[in-house]
Amino acid sequence: MWWLLANVSLNPSVGNLPGSTVLQHLTNGLGGWALVLALVGLVIGAASWALGVHSQNLHQSVVGRRAVLVSALAALLIGAAPALVNFFFHAGQGVR
Repeated sequence: MWWLLANVSLNPSVGNLPGSTVLQHLTNGLGGWALVLALVGLVIGAASWALGVHSQNLHQSVVGRRAVLVSALAALLIGAAPALVNFFFHAGQGVR
């Protein structure tokens, strides 16, 4: 019966703390900057990949291709981050 006294609940809400709008704007801004950096990495990686292929420099083309793939994956994760967090939070809510 003592475990009934130990029950806790969690109802997350962004608006419950002071400064929550500032934190939301900061998160949105960081996400925007991260997407800009992913775009820069994608462009530089594509240029490096193209130059490596045309100059027959295998190392440069592999590094460029890796930069393109990592930048694309970073952009995918940045875009999917809210959905992933919500999915795992709701999956955790179902654990009893």
